[in-house]
Amino acid sequence: MHKAGFVNIVGKPNAGKSTLLNQLMGEKLAIVTQKAQTTRHRIFGIYNEEDLQIVFSDTPGVLDPKYGLQEKMMDVVKDSLQDADVFLFIVDVTDKAEQSEFLIDKLNKIPVPVLLLLNKIDQTNQEALEKIATDWHEKIPKAEILPISALNSFNTHVILPKLKDMLPENPPYYDKEMYTDRPERFFVNEAIREKILLNYEKEIPYAVEVVTEQFKEKEGAIIIDSIIYVERDTQKGIIIGHKGEMIKKVGTEARIDLEKFFGKKIHLSLFVKVKKDWRKNDRDLKNFGYR
Repeated sequence: MHKAGFVNIVGKPNAGKSTLLNQLMGEKLAIVTQKAQTTRHRIFGIYNEEDLQIVFSDTPGVLDPKYGLQEKMMDVVKDSLQDADVFLFIVDVTDKAEQSEFLIDKLNKIPVPVLLLLNKIDQTNQEALEKIATDWHEKIPKAEILPISALNSFNTHVILPKLKDMLPENPPYYDKEMYTDRPERFFVNEAIREKILLNYEKEIPYAVEVVTEQFKEKEGAIIIDSIIYVERDTQKGIIIGHKGEMIKKVGTEARIDLEKFFGKKIHLSLFVKVKKDWRKNDRDLKNFGYR
């Protein structure tokens, strides 16, 4: 008997969705920062055992969109609410449930099992946790509730066996050697964007998109040329920094991560270009892969 299915991870920004995906996969597929809106795309992580295949789907956090890019991100969330065999609804225990009404309403209407994960339980106490669990049980009665800490790996080992019980009998959807649906260039772009999120403040990280124009293996190394797009000339100067110090720092940190990810020496070259107001331009968004 072989089980297989799609498990979609949903929740608010910064609830811990990408951290959880990386924990369950045992590998860093999704970038993780403390900033909201870190995840922009839907990422499949394909977990395999001899008699099991789970296709995890990490999605952007639910938000009230203010411009074109955020509208595209919410379209991804809405799509993910239509094609799952099980939902992992991850909740930050320090957040208020009222801020998740959109997801609560959708998950109650969809005839699919829900595993509700109360994340970051190290930030609360037992008495408060019990009340939070009771409140969530009233809001989504069908959900099985599990307290976890994705960052500290507390109780995350329980999730895979529970999902295996919930999934239907199916042959694998993907080749058992695959671990994601995304190409190499996607992970290069995300690694660079993660370092920008970590190294710059205010609006800069959100005005950035990364495109890898060259990814070529040569003599045991990978040659990579990537462009960092910003919306204004002033942002270009900030990204580059005084005497190029900031972009050099981003490149060094991204290269170290990419060498771990690919297991090869990386030669990474970064360039910065201005594409005015790309976050609000439908053509630019499509060219950057936001459908």
